[in-house]
Amino acid sequence: MRLSGLQREVLALYRKCLREASKKPADVQLNFRNYARNEFKKHSLLDKKDFAAIEYLLRKGQRQLEIYSSPGIKNIMV
Repeated sequence: MRLSGLQREVLALYRKCLREASKKPADVQLNFRNYARNEFKKHSLLDKKDFAAIEYLLRKGQRQLEIYSSPGIKNIMV
């Protein structure tokens, strides 16, 4: 099955989130992974043809990833 460009972007963002979670202290990595998983799952039922909403969520996710990647962020609550 071939993925569209947006689907590839969403998967790439998800992988980046998981990679960043692995850079956090071991005792809170699970919190970061669960947060990412919950955010993606929350929007998984979004219509695949709603490009505007998907692009908006991608931009929002990238901004959140930048914030949470900061060394100053030590933990996240789900």
